[in-house]
This record gives sequence, structure tokens and C-alpha cells, in this order.
Amino acid sequence: MRRLDLLIFPDFQILDATGPIAAFEIAARYAPGAYDLHVVAAEPGPVRSSSGVALLAEGLEDAPLDTVMVSGGDGTRAAQAPSVLPWLKAASARARRTASVCSGAYLLAEAGLLEGRRATTHWSRSADFARRYPGVRLEPDRIFTRDGPVGEGEIWTSAGITAGIDLSLAMIADDLGQETARRVAQQLVVYHRRPGGQSQFSALLEIGGQGGRFAALIDWMRERLAEPLGVERLADQAGMSPRHFARAFHAETGMTPAKAVERLRLEVARERVEGSSEPIDVLARSSGFGDPERMRRAFVRAFGQPPQALRRAARA
Repeated sequence: MRRLDLLIFPDFQILDATGPIAAFEIAARYAPGAYDLHVVAAEPGPVRSSSGVALLAEGLEDAPLDTVMVSGGDGTRAAQAPSVLPWLKAASARARRTASVCSGAYLLAEAGLLEGRRATTHWSRSADFARRYPGVRLEPDRIFTRDGPVGEGEIWTSAGITAGIDLSLAMIADDLGQETARRVAQQLVVYHRRPGGQSQFSALLEIGGQGGRFAALIDWMRERLAEPLGVERLADQAGMSPRHFARAFHAETGMTPAKAVERLRLEVARERVEGSSEPIDVLARSSGFGDPERMRRAFVRAFGQPPQALRRAARA
């Protein structure tokens, strides 16, 4: 039996906790005895979520663990209490794998567990997270990441809220096989493997924000995606030197100007790939990629699939 401790705290996001709980509970129906689930907190007893609904938690123990998972929510910063971070670090050392849902990645980072490792978090927190923890290899468009040696000391992180279910399904597949994970997904009425990345949900607001320093520039870029958008041109539009602009843009958004341009082009190209019958080569030119092969490589990096596969899935 695999013991899983799910850490919560005042003002946690309830679906960050109940989504994984439901996935592992259903997996245990198909594989009785597979999981031993425990909800834990700094203080045992009812813990109030940001919705006002409370979960009953056990206290922090030094029990043998298979998995320790941290929920996210508005309370993550307050949860960085003296009793929590040392327990989390010690629990991670005992566990086969450590995981976070949404902004729970902040707790993993504060405990020093993400330094030099790949991670993700909710798209709206990505820029802030990148500024706070520059030593973490943040991958802001991923639904979830898995880093570390298989079977020992793995770190799993996931994007916002429902992505905790995606992460849990991947863990279940790892533990019990793809068929069990597929059956759990069917029972939950969710994707077994969700296509795409976070940018399909965020609409790339994380790049410029709605009132950020470069919001007007981002809007200007969106209107000119088919044109060359090198750093010199963007810097000129922003009224800055190229070097200063590149540094300031990265500090503000958590990504380079070139990456931001690619993400904006991907946003537009994906919408048209899935919503129209426009030829792929025409789409590649009009969205600024220039040629279909360059666009295909960008799609595979961002969404895990080429444009044609996403079009087929959308039509299906």
C-alpha cells in the first residue's frame, strides 16, 4: 500500500486537494489497497479552504511515505510556517516522490526542493514565480512536469487547480498501468491525457498582464504577428535600448522577447488550426512562423502534438 500525504493549510484551494483525492480513491477501487490517503496540516482538525468549506486534517507525522503532495491556493505564502517547511523537506527525503498542485510549487521552492529542477505552476503565477526563484527551471506552459530519477526522489509539479487531476492520473498510470489510469479518467469524465499546454487556457495574459509595464507593447505585437518582430524592433517600439529592453522584459514577464513572440503566434495559430480549414502552410505564413516545419516544431514543443493532430482532434 502506498501512503500519500496531502498537505493543506488555511485558504487552500479545495479542488487542488479534492481532485487528486478523487482520482486516487477511484484508482483504489480498481486496485484495492493501492493507496493509503492522508490529509495533513500544521494543526490537526478542520482546515478552512478559500471557499469556506473545510477538510478534516491529521497532524504532521514522520511516517514512512510513498508520496507527499502539496495543495495550492491563496494561503501558500502564509503556509510557509516554521513547522511546515522543515516537515516538508524531511517528508520529501523519505518519500519516493514529491508533488505540488498549482501554487503549491511555492512551498516546494521555499523548502529548497526545486533548485535546479524543472517545474511548473499556474500560468497567472509564472512571472512572479520566475522572479522569486530564478534557480528553478520553470516551464510555464506545461500541464505538469516530472523531474528527477525514476523511482527515487522524483519531483512532480502541476499547473492550476484541475491540473492536479492530470498529475494524479499520470502517477496512477506510473503505479498501476495505463489501463487503470484510463478507467479512472473515464469515471471522472476527464481526459486521460489532456492535449496542449496552459496557454490554451491562459490566453497568454501572463505575458503582459492587463496593466503591466509591457501590456501596450503586447497588444501592439498581437496586431503584427506576421511581421518580423526581432528584439531591436520591439525595443524601439518600447523606447528602450535592445539590451535594457531584453533584461526588463524578462524580469517583468519571466520569458525572453523571442519566446513571447512565439507564444503569441502559437495562440493565434492554434485557434485557427482548430477552428478553420485554412491550409497549414498559409496559417504558418500569416501567423508569422514563415514555413510549416518551423510551426510544426513550435507546436510539438508547446502542445506535444503537431498542427494536423490538433486539427483532427478538434474535428473529432
